[in-house]
Amino acid sequence: MDITALFLSRLQFAFTISFHIIFPAFTIGLAAWLTILDALYLTTGRPAYRVLFEFWLKIFGVAFGLGVVSGVVMAFQFGTNWSELSKMSGPIQGPLLSYETFTAFALEASFFGVLLYGRSRVPPWFYLFSTAMVALGTTLSAFWIMVNNSWMQVPVGYVVQNGAFVPDDWTKIVLNSVVWVRFPHMMLAAYLTGAFCVAATGAWYLLRNEYHAEARIMLGMGLFLAAVLVPIQIFFGHLNGDYVHEYQRPKFAAIEGRWHDEQPAGEVLIAIPDPAAETNNFEIKIPVLGSLIASMSFTSKEVGLTDFPPQDRPPVVIPFFTFRVMVGCGLIMLAIAWLGSYLSLRNRIERNRFVLWFVFLSFPLPFIAVLTGWYTAEVGRQPWVVYGVLRTADAMTPFLTAREAGVSLVVFCAIYALIFSFGIFYIHRLLRAGPAGQLIEPASAAVPNRPMSVAHHALSSGTSYMDTGESP
Repeated sequence: MDITALFLSRLQFAFTISFHIIFPAFTIGLAAWLTILDALYLTTGRPAYRVLFEFWLKIFGVAFGLGVVSGVVMAFQFGTNWSELSKMSGPIQGPLLSYETFTAFALEASFFGVLLYGRSRVPPWFYLFSTAMVALGTTLSAFWIMVNNSWMQVPVGYVVQNGAFVPDDWTKIVLNSVVWVRFPHMMLAAYLTGAFCVAATGAWYLLRNEYHAEARIMLGMGLFLAAVLVPIQIFFGHLNGDYVHEYQRPKFAAIEGRWHDEQPAGEVLIAIPDPAAETNNFEIKIPVLGSLIASMSFTSKEVGLTDFPPQDRPPVVIPFFTFRVMVGCGLIMLAIAWLGSYLSLRNRIERNRFVLWFVFLSFPLPFIAVLTGWYTAEVGRQPWVVYGVLRTADAMTPFLTAREAGVSLVVFCAIYALIFSFGIFYIHRLLRAGPAGQLIEPASAAVPNRPMSVAHHALSSGTSYMDTGESP
């Protein structure tokens, strides 16, 4: 086995998955936001909701396309770099990935066409139904991916036949309790990503003194949704910690930065782990709290990394720090969401430019939290690709050379950089253009006494998005 080829293959997969996951995390939340907007427009007739729908639909379309393109490469790598993993786990992972294609992607692609071209061709209720089906498709996609990844984290419902993992109980694989902890955690992360991006966009427009009615809707709805979801996300994060504590003790010890058994165990807030010396430098620790978090006990014994052979321990530094970055992002998002919601309820947030700047600058936080959460889960799983039964080194394609792995890594980096640059440029262009002049026909039941907005101007002047030169 070529150690350099193994490292480059792992680096390539880490790069492609890190790039790809940004887009599903964004589009899952955005699809739900579009469903809410169209439902509000259908029930209230308020034009601002329709304007915002058409505006965010364009952004969703770009992000959805980038997610599809960046995700195609993921499947290729299983054959080029990880053929042993494909051969051994194919009887389980193959069907799971097929289920995603046949249910999620087919649903998304079919009804997304209605969203783009069917507004004037189908009844309003069917258009709303189509929007909901796109949101359901993104949810199903996340579900099957999380089932697949959760099986790799905690393999169940299989037998070994002729050197391959063969399913003998699909209900254990699909209905594994670990799935129903990790899947909601991922969905909540996606909803929070959408909520903060929407709220940050609203704050940006208010700071620029533009699109006031639409900006207020984005800011208020985004902050209120985040204020509700962040505490729920923290709860599911704790449940994720419980499954790691039960099934992946070395990962849990690495996350905690705990090298030796402790009873009761302290909680390391921050330190610099030193794997060579099996200790932490500059450690700040709270006594007893580690036992309370891990076992809901003041006296429980918690194991350290030295209980496990060195070859079975994960790299400590990465999961230790990424976990703390993820938690830090969550706490900052909680503070921003609660403060912003409080000021919004008291009608004071628009006059507080300091808070508006905080909301605007918060949009990278959920993306950082998603990425660092995945790094914690995946790097902490090492040295196993299927936990406890297949090592990462044994899953690589035999005879793959460092040169081959290096060339493919460089090519992927170059192509993804080009795609990402185009996507960011075009999305930024759409954001700068703003939610202006995108209505085709007036609403049937306008809400009285609402603030003047771009939507009203569009209705009164007969402006449509066909006049703007922008495609839907």
